[in-house]
Order: sequence, then structure tokens, then C-alpha cells
Amino acid sequence: MKQLNLFIELTRLKKPIGFMLLFWPCAWGLTIAYDFSYGFNDYFFFLLLFFLGSILMRSAGCIVNDIFDKEFDKKVLRTKQRPIASGKISIKLGLIYTLILCFLAFLVLINFNTLTIILALGSMPLAFSYPLMKRYTYWPQLFLGITFNYGLILGWICIKNQIDIIPIIFYLGAIFWTLGFDTIYGFQDIKDDEIIGIKSTSIKFKKNSNLFLTICYLIFTTTLIIVGLFMNFNMIFYFFMIIPIFHLFFYQIYNFNPTNPKNSLKIFKSNNLLGALILSNIFIGKI
Repeated sequence: MKQLNLFIELTRLKKPIGFMLLFWPCAWGLTIAYDFSYGFNDYFFFLLLFFLGSILMRSAGCIVNDIFDKEFDKKVLRTKQRPIASGKISIKLGLIYTLILCFLAFLVLINFNTLTIILALGSMPLAFSYPLMKRYTYWPQLFLGITFNYGLILGWICIKNQIDIIPIIFYLGAIFWTLGFDTIYGFQDIKDDEIIGIKSTSIKFKKNSNLFLTICYLIFTTTLIIVGLFMNFNMIFYFFMIIPIFHLFFYQIYNFNPTNPKNSLKIFKSNNLLGALILSNIFIGKI
């Protein structure tokens, strides 16, 4: 039981926000591509596969992140008790867990078409090199956005078996969504990060955080509207866009307090609701 609890702590399974933020773009891409006139069975099957894949890959990513950041995590109050940083789990065991999780993710992946499998495997270097970015650039959140939203394109391709301009536009917009919410998340550790030399957009834009977040979310909401136009969504879609727009600009940005770590975490977690709202809006648009 002790090892099981350490594994759960290592993979953050008690913190579902991580894998849900990985899952929502997959669900968006799948939903805009799927033809519901054929029923819902295949849709829910693919949705389940993406959900399982998100849990497995996020769990593996957490372990790799903790291995790379072991020395940094020891110096940050919020992370110094993580299993690898504290020595409760060895790097060797962590790598074994990672290989097992990746194998299970591969078993999920082979249920998709060939093009989806190839493109998903091609994203693996992105997923596991992200932790290194904070050492060299102030834009690790941008790299995270590129990685985390890749599933949006995979969701489209698993149905259409080809790439198109629509998921690319949506993908680019979702990158800015991640860039915004992960910048908010980064304000939790900004003092420790500055001391130990970790780079982030939170540090780069700490004096103009609200302006930066506004630009990110403006780009994201603009791409949502463009996708709606390309997909010929009905007018109800644009009416209900008011809800995610209100959430992004009036809940997240207006209430954001960069000096309050608890506030940053609360606003960051609220993006799980936003993911569900956008998925619901896509359904509404396709009615």
C-alpha cells in the first residue's frame, strides 16, 4: 500500500486537473470531426481511448518531469516532498514506471488508424523534453501548449484520416489558452523560481501579466469563432460563446492576483470547467 500511495503521488492521480487539461483538446478535435448522424457508439469509444491515453501519458510525463527536476524540486517549498525529490522513489524505479505507462498508452494508441498512430508517436519527443525548456527559455509554457494540445489534431485525424486547416487553426488557438493558464499556474512558485534560476512566462511578464493573459485569451477566443465559421456552426454556438468568454476574461483575468499562490491555483483549476464548456458549445454548434 505504501508503494501504491507513492505511485499515486508520483503520477499526480489525485490531481486530475493535469490529465483533464490534456484530454479536453482531444475531445474538441474528435467532436468537431465526428459525424453524429452515424450514432454515438464510435464517438464514445474514441472518447474513452483519448481519456485513458491522457491519464497514462500525463502520468508518464509527471515522472519524467520529476526526474529532470529532482534538484530543482528540492529547493521549492511546494515540490520538495515529491517522491523522487525526497528520495522515496529512486530514479531507476521511476523509469520503470514510465516504460510501463508508455507501453499501456501504446496499447491504447493501436486502436486508432495508422496516420493517428504515426503522428502520436512523433509527438513523444515533445512530451518528454518539455521539462528541459525552463532551463533555457522564458517560454516553457509555449512549449507545453504545443505539446498539451497536440491531441486536438489527433482527435480530428482519427475520424477524418487527414489533416485540414480547421484543426490547425483550433490547435494554434488552444496553444495560447495553455500559454495563459500555465502562466497563471507559474505564479505559485515565482519567488522560488527566480532564486534558483528557473525561467517562465510568469517571470517574463510578471509586471504586465493581465495584458499578456488578455492577448493569449483573445487569440484563443478568436480562433474558436473562426472554427465555428469554417464548420458552419449554428447561431446558438456564437450566443453561448458568451459563457467561456466571460469565464476567461471576467473570472480568470479580473480575479487573478499574482501575489496570491492559492488564487493562482484556483484560477488554473477552473480551466477544467472551461474545457467542458467549450466541448458543450461545440455540441450545440453541431446540432
